[in-house]
Amino acid sequence: MSRIGRVERATKETKVRVEIDLDGTGVADVSTGVGFFDHMLDQLAKHGLFDITVRTEGDLHIDSHHTMEDTALALGAAFREALGDKRGIRRFADAKVPLDEALAEVTVDVSGRPYLVHSEPEGMAPIIGRDYDTTMTRHILESFVAQARVALHVHVPYGRNAHHIVECQFKALARALRTATENDPRVSGIPSTKGAL
Repeated sequence: MSRIGRVERATKETKVRVEIDLDGTGVADVSTGVGFFDHMLDQLAKHGLFDITVRTEGDLHIDSHHTMEDTALALGAAFREALGDKRGIRRFADAKVPLDEALAEVTVDVSGRPYLVHSEPEGMAPIIGRDYDTTMTRHILESFVAQARVALHVHVPYGRNAHHIVECQFKALARALRTATENDPRVSGIPSTKGAL
């Protein structure tokens, strides 16, 4: 059974098309107009072994906020669709990923309940590249979680370089989601005493 989610989202601010295959090989075909965000989505695909296609046209003449927010919302919705009823998945996972001086620790529960706990070092450079506002990382994760309906805890205890601090979060997220969504051969049904996630 294929685990593929497709979502299209159109507003006055953005037009987004997302597809994700949870059982892919890590291929990313991404274009949002925000270079560093594209790089992060590439990391999510590569290290999660998800095949991800993203096409976003946004109001970049204003700033990159709506483009990244709406892409994250659509990606979360596509992720949830791809999971289906979550039968046989591992559900819980965690990952620690270093990137030079920075370390990210991510724990996820594919619970059906959206919740985000996020912390990263203060005093980060405000912009990465031309147009990635570093305060958006938390909001991207909030938007993804709201639609994916997962509980996500992301902690970066230390790091100096803003690029490294953000990138290790996306890599750790990818690894945790990859494990949490894998089929567990010992689980025959829904991994919950409630019988539903």
